[in-house]
Amino acid sequence: MGELFVRAIQRGGDRIAFVLDEQSISYREFGERVSQLIQALKARGVKRGDAIAVLSSNRPEAVMITVAGYLMGLRATWMHPLGSEDDHTYLLDDSGVTTLFVDPNTFSERATALATRVPGLKMVLGLGANGFGEDILAASASFDAQPLACESDADDICVLVYTGGTTGKPKGVIHTHRVQVTMVMMELAEWDWPCEVRFLAMTPITHAAGAMICAVMLRSGTFVMSKGFEPNRFFELVERHRITSTFLVPTMVYVLLDHPGIATADLSSLELVIYGASPMSPSRLIEAMKRFGPVFMQLYAQSEAPNTVTVLRQRDHDPERFAHRLASCGSPIAGNQVRLLDDDGREVALGEVGEICVRGPLVMSGYWNKPDETAKALRHGWLHTGDLARQDKDGFLYIVDRSKDMIISGGFNVYPREIEDVLTTHPAVAAAGVVGVPDDKWGEAVKAVVVLKPDMQASAEELIALVRERKGVVYAPKSVDFVDSLPVTGLGKPDKKQLRARYWSGQQRAVH
Repeated sequence: MGELFVRAIQRGGDRIAFVLDEQSISYREFGERVSQLIQALKARGVKRGDAIAVLSSNRPEAVMITVAGYLMGLRATWMHPLGSEDDHTYLLDDSGVTTLFVDPNTFSERATALATRVPGLKMVLGLGANGFGEDILAASASFDAQPLACESDADDICVLVYTGGTTGKPKGVIHTHRVQVTMVMMELAEWDWPCEVRFLAMTPITHAAGAMICAVMLRSGTFVMSKGFEPNRFFELVERHRITSTFLVPTMVYVLLDHPGIATADLSSLELVIYGASPMSPSRLIEAMKRFGPVFMQLYAQSEAPNTVTVLRQRDHDPERFAHRLASCGSPIAGNQVRLLDDDGREVALGEVGEICVRGPLVMSGYWNKPDETAKALRHGWLHTGDLARQDKDGFLYIVDRSKDMIISGGFNVYPREIEDVLTTHPAVAAAGVVGVPDDKWGEAVKAVVVLKPDMQASAEELIALVRERKGVVYAPKSVDFVDSLPVTGLGKPDKKQLRARYWSGQQRAVH
């Protein structure tokens, strides 16, 4: 990865690499500051193989630390800025981090707490003046920039990416440099990049958006950052910087569509809107295409095979010719082997439901210090994603649900995703979440939790009838609750675990 960034810096020259508020940094300046950081870190005893982490909001200096780590052969742990103190303590302890870099503008109190709670930390360094440790940015400014050189190898551990922990403690996914480079090459080869890349990141750069930075830089693009998502801020930044590409999770798209500011927003510069992390309602996707234009491209992946398992390209987002494909997560990206397997590791028949399994250079090495979980995830020689899907004759995959979210009602398998897609075709429905709830007769009963659009109405009876008509009586919800919003994780994904918890009240639900 260090070699890729050096190449990108050389190509970019005096073009603008990063923008945050009124701050802009050229490729040349970025490279010089990375060189200065490397020298400062080496002077403080940081060496190849050491473990580092960055706790920061979106800012260019956080990327500089990461790139310095790539070049020095350090092992980085990505930390979600919205994580709790307990979450951060666990990640630092579990991954053996010895040097922590902290944005003092946002996390000064957290830095002090973590320094006390994590005995393995040797240094806590600030990205600016602070009251908890040395200002590494000021310290690095005393060094003269030198040519950048990469000290890491392809099979060195590059980063640990921690899973969301929805089924227990988070697991550290091991990415070697080979995995990360594979991801970047696949992004460059298979995605619908515009000629001029001006990319807006409003999601944390410690996750999917950050995994797009190298590809943007290799195209000599400009990476515009924002500290958090807010609709008016999105509209403002797109217009001000003439943004051509961005990444949004579906819940963000829904918020933008339902915001009054969209009526006057100038989105004409957008040529590519990448979406992923959770399924998009086909009806709301059509609504988005009418407003944004034919600019949408979907990625499907997971931490264990990052960003590039499948892609649904812009040309496949065609409601006239390929309306059914709007429910698809796309077709496999070249370089991946993707199969739908049953519980015994055998490929299912065309059109049947199986678990999406992946093999190839994109797949993780395993989970950090968790051999049993690694063996389970990589059984039969394939990465098992936990996502259930069907495949059509053209090779497109249609996710029916997470295996753990499948409802078994009266002995029938019910896939909530398919019900949610039907519910959101109703003109009054903004979003829907479907879960199984305890039921003495059925074991689990189908419950729909629905958010209505502003100033619009729909009754439970008509929504139940809509699903019964489209999917049959087994899929029809037994009840509907109306709420102001659905719970989401820190990454903006629908939080089914939290949604189910409202109804199970301590009862144990079987994981399918």
